[in-house]
Amino acid sequence: MLIRSILLASALLLPQVCFADPVPKDKLHYVGEWTGKQMRLQIAKDGKIQYERIREGKNVDLNIELKGFNGDNFDAGVSLIRSTFVVSKPPYRSGSAMKMVVDGVELTKVE
Repeated sequence: MLIRSILLASALLLPQVCFADPVPKDKLHYVGEWTGKQMRLQIAKDGKIQYERIREGKNVDLNIELKGFNGDNFDAGVSLIRSTFVVSKPPYRSGSAMKMVVDGVELTKVE
């Protein structure tokens, strides 16, 4: 009986998980390629994230998945490992360019 309940609950949740939009409609302005000083961030509509950061003595190059938004910030990672990208200024227009500030770095959207 317990196994049947678990299977039923899984079957009911599966369509929500499979068809949910990884990037919510109100956050689509985050989608795109963003570059800044020693940092590159690419967020795809399907939730795939490519992240590169160069720091003294430490380079990071990751392909990770979007896990969700918490206000302007977003979580990304693989499996149970998560990291929060702190967005102190969400995407905004500055002249003709789109910009945002993530983890203290001002990024410009590549058009």
